[in-house]
Amino acid sequence: MGILSRLAQLIKSNLNDLISRSEDPEKMLEQIMLDMNQQLMEAKTQVAASIAEEKKLQRQAEEQAKLAAEWERKATLAVRAGNDELAKEALLRKRELDAMAEQLQQQWQKQKQGVDQLKLALQALNRKIEEAKRKKILLIARKKRAEAQKTIQQTLTGLSSSSAFETFDRMASKIDQMEAEAEASAELSEQMSGDMLANKFQALEATTGADQDLLELKRKMGVLPPEPEPAKAVPMRVQTAPQSGELDETEQAELARALAELDAQEPLRAKQ
Repeated sequence: MGILSRLAQLIKSNLNDLISRSEDPEKMLEQIMLDMNQQLMEAKTQVAASIAEEKKLQRQAEEQAKLAAEWERKATLAVRAGNDELAKEALLRKRELDAMAEQLQQQWQKQKQGVDQLKLALQALNRKIEEAKRKKILLIARKKRAEAQKTIQQTLTGLSSSSAFETFDRMASKIDQMEAEAEASAELSEQMSGDMLANKFQALEATTGADQDLLELKRKMGVLPPEPEPAKAVPMRVQTAPQSGELDETEQAELARALAELDAQEPLRAKQ
């Protein structure tokens, strides 16, 4: 194989590959349908012209037959008039017209058969184009579904790559490290500021409240006996010495001073 033939084959193959890759099935189907519709319109025009020609031949054959009948009538008139020569001329004209009418009739029959065949071919072409339209809709739907599946598969392939998951794991580790550093910083800050003791008391109060709630729940459920009622305080009775009689003014004054001293000592004992 010569260099030129190999080069021509290489160029041809590259062009075919370029054309194949640049072809869009949807656009190609649309263009094919446009071409089919254009061919259908041209076929309809040709069939219509053939039908018109068939009608014209039929009309001409009928006209020639009418003229032949008219010359036969004229020959009859000439015979009745006793003019045989004129009758012969009229019959000769009638024969010519009959021959022409016969030829036109034969042409009309042939044209009619051709028109019938063209009508059948046109109907078949129309059915094929309608079927192609339905197939085009299905093919375009299949093409779009295939494109969607391809896109989804490419997305899944991208997500399933190790680099993506490694990035997620690395980010999760960074966030865990940030949370641990924040908790450590808060704990260190509490220890340095002396709030640790307050936090312990707060935790103790929260735990005490939870314990009390647990006891109340158990008493409500009947697991523990009800809480005993608090003992009522018994008022102290101040025993006073029986009075043997009424006090005089001096004794009353002494008693008032003693009561005042007792009242003054009460706040002091409360403070102690």
